[in-house]
Amino acid sequence: MAVKAKKLQPAKVEAISAVKSTLEGYNDYIFTEYRGLTVEQISNLRKQLKAKNCEYKVIKNNFARVAFEEMKVENVTDFLAGPTAIALLKEDPNEVAKVLFDFTKEVPALSVKGALIDNELYDAAKIEAFSKLPGKKQLIAMLMSAINGPVQKLAATLQAYVDKKLAEGGEAPAAAE
Repeated sequence: MAVKAKKLQPAKVEAISAVKSTLEGYNDYIFTEYRGLTVEQISNLRKQLKAKNCEYKVIKNNFARVAFEEMKVENVTDFLAGPTAIALLKEDPNEVAKVLFDFTKEVPALSVKGALIDNELYDAAKIEAFSKLPGKKQLIAMLMSAINGPVQKLAATLQAYVDKKLAEGGEAPAAAE
């Protein structure tokens, strides 16, 4: 729980509202601990995440706590302990999770604490399992190939029939008018 001061400092109120406006622009959040990473490693991670349309920001824990409370998002305070960076994303959360977990294999200093995806809390183990699932775009591609397969077979069968009739010296079947 964030400590509320008796006298509000305008600079802090402004900083919290800036953090809140930043957080409100995103749907999902993955919380990581970045202790032990070099600037070069964080920059490399940010590049990889930017390719997935994701922002990776270090936000002061107290500001983030207050901003999440004002947004009526609860139970994320457990993730806001120690040096925390938040991956802010709008779509394809498991693709971003894959990038983070692949990065932890290269740089073990990074650790994923948990996530808030579709207003559901994920602990580290659950988000890791989630990262191993195919992404939304991959699932759509799999569905489309499953739908497209029988149609292609039908078209190939019909074309084989036409080719057979032409090879026998006959005319091609008349097209429906």
